[in-house]
Amino acid sequence: MRVVHGNPLTAAAIIKTIPADVKKAFVLGATSKLGRGISLYLAKRGVTVVMLTQSEERYAGIVKDCPEEFRKNLVHSTNIADGEGVACWVVGRFLSKEEQHKAPKGAAFHQFVVPPLDELRKDCVYTKLPAFTLPENAAGFKSCEMTMQRRDVHACHAGALVHALEKWTHHEVGAIDEEKIDRTWDAAMKHGFKMVC
Repeated sequence: MRVVHGNPLTAAAIIKTIPADVKKAFVLGATSKLGRGISLYLAKRGVTVVMLTQSEERYAGIVKDCPEEFRKNLVHSTNIADGEGVACWVVGRFLSKEEQHKAPKGAAFHQFVVPPLDELRKDCVYTKLPAFTLPENAAGFKSCEMTMQRRDVHACHAGALVHALEKWTHHEVGAIDEEKIDRTWDAAMKHGFKMVC
C-alpha cells in the first residue's frame, strides 16, 4: 500500500491557470506544501515569486531547496501590502475583504485555499479550486463530492487515482517534489482526466 496525498497534481492544476507570460507572483500560504512546491516551480520558470510568510526560518528552508541559479527569484515578504502591484496572486490561506483589496484592479486570485475565497471583487478574477473530471472510460465510481458535479473530483483525489493508474511505487507525502509536477500532469492527461474550469 502506498500513501498518496495527490498534491503534485493540485499544484500542476494551479500552475496551469497561471498565464505562461506572468513575470511576478504573490504567494500566500507560501510555506505550505502546495505553496512551497508552486513557488519553487515558478522560480525555476523565471517568475519572481514574492512569498508572504512571517517565518524567516521556513522561507530560508525553501530558498535552500531551490537551485542556486533560481534563488534570486524568491523574495521574502512579511507584509500583505507587498502584493499591491502584483496581478497574479496564488492564495493558500483565507483573505479578508481588506486583504483582497490590496490586490490591484484586474488581479487574478489562483486559489488552493479551503474553503474558497468569497468573490468580493468584481474587478478581479477568481479561479475555482482545482478539480478534474474523471476519464470517460472510468467505471465503478458510485459517489460524488459534495460541491461538485458527478464524475468531478478534487485535484488531490484525481492525483491519487493517477498515482494508482501509473502503478507508481513511491509514497507521496510531505513536501512536493516540484520535479514531479509536470510528470503527474502529463500522466493525468494521458489517462483522460480533464480539468474542471
